[in-house]
Amino acid sequence: MKRLRWYDFLFINLFWLGLNIRNTAVGSVFQPFLVDKYAPGDWKNTALSIMSNAGLIIAILVQPAVGLISDRSTSRFGRRRPFILAGALLDIVFLAAIALSWNYWSLFAAVMLIQFSANISHGALQGLIPDMVPEDQRGRASAIKSIFELLPIVLVGATIAPLVGGGHLSLAFIATAATLLVFALLTVIFVKEQPLKEKPQTPIWPPMIRVLGMLAGILLGAVAGLVGGFLVGGIAGLIAWLLVGKDAAIPIAVGVGGIIAMIAAIVIGVWAGARGTIGKQASQHSSFVWWIVNRLLFLAAITSLRSFALYFFEYSFKVTAEQATSMIGTLLLMVGIFTLISALPAGWLADRIGKKMLVGLSGILAAVGGFLLLGTIWVPNLNLIYVVGGILGIATGTFMTTNWAMGTDLVPPEEAGRYLGISNLAGAGAGLIGYGIGAPVADYLNKITPGLGYIATFAAYGVLFVLSTVSLRFIRGEGK
Repeated sequence: MKRLRWYDFLFINLFWLGLNIRNTAVGSVFQPFLVDKYAPGDWKNTALSIMSNAGLIIAILVQPAVGLISDRSTSRFGRRRPFILAGALLDIVFLAAIALSWNYWSLFAAVMLIQFSANISHGALQGLIPDMVPEDQRGRASAIKSIFELLPIVLVGATIAPLVGGGHLSLAFIATAATLLVFALLTVIFVKEQPLKEKPQTPIWPPMIRVLGMLAGILLGAVAGLVGGFLVGGIAGLIAWLLVGKDAAIPIAVGVGGIIAMIAAIVIGVWAGARGTIGKQASQHSSFVWWIVNRLLFLAAITSLRSFALYFFEYSFKVTAEQATSMIGTLLLMVGIFTLISALPAGWLADRIGKKMLVGLSGILAAVGGFLLLGTIWVPNLNLIYVVGGILGIATGTFMTTNWAMGTDLVPPEEAGRYLGISNLAGAGAGLIGYGIGAPVADYLNKITPGLGYIATFAAYGVLFVLSTVSLRFIRGEGK
């Protein structure tokens, strides 16, 4: 494997920029905006949640499958680039399908198709650094990758969201598609892969069975969470009925049940998924499993807050979907800038005060931001929301850098790839659990008392941030 020059690191990672511009534009701008247009007003959070969660399930299955297939590709154009280009071209077709959707179900179908195509390119792209970068240069390559994963938050906030907010939806889709195509072509042209001469003989099914075990764990956790939330919420509601009356009992039961369901789903889902993927070794590496719990608690809260943004702005500031999208653009810009600013020095700081300490502080700082957000429900203040965005950006950038570094210390060195792959439990489970449970809770409570659903769910996410810090006490052996 030959030594790489500085610009090689850029070209190998360039498609991460296009891929994440597409993901951020679709997930944070296009989907919420169009669901708001097509779904009933009382249930639009739930409608968006159903669409997002169905897409996540497709991603969980397609991404590793394509990664494994590309591992075995003997194409003369290389193992990864044909899949990257094919996925990008299909993305452009399905972006057009999203733009041309005429109701909720046509939009739903288009989003499912783009989740399939997006993960064709994503699954193959993950192999470029291991394929082409010498081990002693992978730190630099990974640093560029991290920047290209975070920078799209700023870019979409500064470009795509304002276009939609200004009524130029078609232009926003064209800009997203053009950006994606340019970065895909640059990757295909400038990345020089060596074709695989002989297909690997290792079977494809064992790793796919582990993926299915991970998915089964997430779904089992969700079911267990719902059952636990129903039981605990019912008890809380009964006590509230006796103490404060029927009118207050139902909201209390739903709110308490919702937060219990999230917590139980996260803890049970991670442990079940770990058992399904690495078997009995999960109990022997409990610190590693609790690291995933820590990661999922934080990500479930932060990604769900972003999912609520459009509809919360519409409710709190009494604005149109276009105006709310423009506000989201500014918020994404704030969050992205502060995420980048904090992510860069976080690794250096973690080496001095300890990774666990910094991860814990990230959870507390994010909780402060989450609870501050509650105040804007009663007294809408756009400046305060942007301050909260900055706080959450600092917390997220610090967490993402130091939490991952902590995880690499906890895995068995000889099986690092296998174990770190299980961290997808956190990435996939974040939306399935956080917004998947929070959205219907918010819609139901908002129908009882306008704004009550946002109070309950934002408070719940603040609790998840706090619990992410508490969960660190179960992690031992973190290298400081």
